[in-house]
Amino acid sequence: MNRKQASDFAPEVLELYDDYAHGRLDRREYVKRLGAFAVGGLTVEALMSSLRPNYAWAEQVKPDDARIKTEMISYPSPQGAGEMKGLLARPAEGEKFPAVLVVHENRGLNPYIEDVARRLAVDGFLALAPDALTPLGGYPGNDDEGRAMQAKRDSNEMTQDFLAAAKWLDAHDLSTGKVGVVGFCYGGGIVNQLVVLAPDVIDAGVPFYGRQPDVADVPKIKAPLLIHNAGLDARILAGAPAFEKALADNGKSFESFVYEGVNHGFHNDTTPRYDEAAAKLAWERTIAFFKKSLAS
Repeated sequence: MNRKQASDFAPEVLELYDDYAHGRLDRREYVKRLGAFAVGGLTVEALMSSLRPNYAWAEQVKPDDARIKTEMISYPSPQGAGEMKGLLARPAEGEKFPAVLVVHENRGLNPYIEDVARRLAVDGFLALAPDALTPLGGYPGNDDEGRAMQAKRDSNEMTQDFLAAAKWLDAHDLSTGKVGVVGFCYGGGIVNQLVVLAPDVIDAGVPFYGRQPDVADVPKIKAPLLIHNAGLDARILAGAPAFEKALADNGKSFESFVYEGVNHGFHNDTTPRYDEAAAKLAWERTIAFFKKSLAS
């Protein structure tokens, strides 16, 4: 399948996909509303197919890349699911590495997020990408099922699962004890929660288009933040000014970028919302930020 771009779709179609992907529309209503855009011989099914993730596009670093080592690990989460699984990736050479926790979107540990962990390993980090669907059997192989599964989990327990992962990384034999966290969409919101909940564990946070924490919790934050938002993402941008004002008023270290003309999810290179220029720039900034903030 040729890669579709955001410009190939009416903005309303991408908004419908965003509502569906975030559970604000059920499948029946999503199909019904897409029908208005299935014209000129284009069927609803073909339109839906062109909007779905294509994970072949996400493999920037192959699982058997000689530069890295990867394994599926288990770690304890006593306040969450009890035991969690995740992909651990690290450089093939070296003894100690700054660590980065990778928090997925609202659909479990899919191939895109696994690849993000491998990208971090190539750049010198010990990266852990947990699967919040572990207690339900793990990521099922497609995002629609994964999204439905994740909606069944208790949100507070999931937060505890990622908090436990950060603590596990902090104490890992291969970790320098410097821990960053990066997350996307739901995961971006978890980044903003973890910097509040674990100020003595998290040393740097990078939320991609994530829901902001309560401004009353901002004084608890110690970690520097690098915030990435999409210019067309009205839902997340609505909370940005108050959050950033609170950060500034409390003397917190942060930098915020809004990538104009791009959609929520622009870093995810498996869907038409992906924007190559914005994604590459945001990722370059992320790697540079982690290398500076997590230096021993």
